[in-house]
Amino acid sequence: MTTSAPTVVLVHGAFADASSFARVIPELLADGLEVLAPAVPNRSLLGDAAYIASIVRRIPGPVVLVGHSYGGAVITVAGAEDNVRALVYLAGYALEEGESLGELQGSFPDSELASALVFSPFPVEGSNEPGTDVTVETDRFPAIFAADVDPGLARTLAVSQRPLAAAAFAEAAPVAAWKTKPSWGLVSSADRTINPDVQRFGYQRAGMTTVEADSSHLVMLSHPEQVADLIREAARSAGA
Repeated sequence: MTTSAPTVVLVHGAFADASSFARVIPELLADGLEVLAPAVPNRSLLGDAAYIASIVRRIPGPVVLVGHSYGGAVITVAGAEDNVRALVYLAGYALEEGESLGELQGSFPDSELASALVFSPFPVEGSNEPGTDVTVETDRFPAIFAADVDPGLARTLAVSQRPLAAAAFAEAAPVAAWKTKPSWGLVSSADRTINPDVQRFGYQRAGMTTVEADSSHLVMLSHPEQVADLIREAARSAGA
């Protein structure tokens, strides 16, 4: 890899893991791009952003950060790292500095996801108080999260969710990296997980280059070519 070639870091969202990029990664590798798809802890916005930032700092060259869903909030913070050259949001949350997920989401009508959330306690090391994990009702997950994904795969995803700690919804972003980094956004216009207007508002506020796909929330699995094209555009701007 030359020093000018960007590394694409793919940041998954809540209720999913890095395998949600399984159809996009081969497209990017075929282009000769370096790609990393780390596992996000999904414990807190600030902690998750610090973890992704630590990975970014170890990369010897420019980085394109790609965030899906909650991963958009993560890259909004982690994208402040010096070697991040571009941000790509996929059906994601583009937070303003000082804004939380709950505040941004609360300004718009709820999606179907709100009525399908499941809250479960989990032990917190060193604390007598449990944390709260958030997942999606298994039987409703395919329709809400993955309506245009192969039904068998959608059922598998439903029973292999990576929970998000509820605390992440209330933490405010200390920085908004899109203010200083070129940014691209993809709206999933048939999204039943994040209201598409939440996506549009965040992208427009940030002045992003924006495209739309008639897609469920898991746009990377249902429209991998369009997602890869958007990432390629960002990578070209970052020196590819």
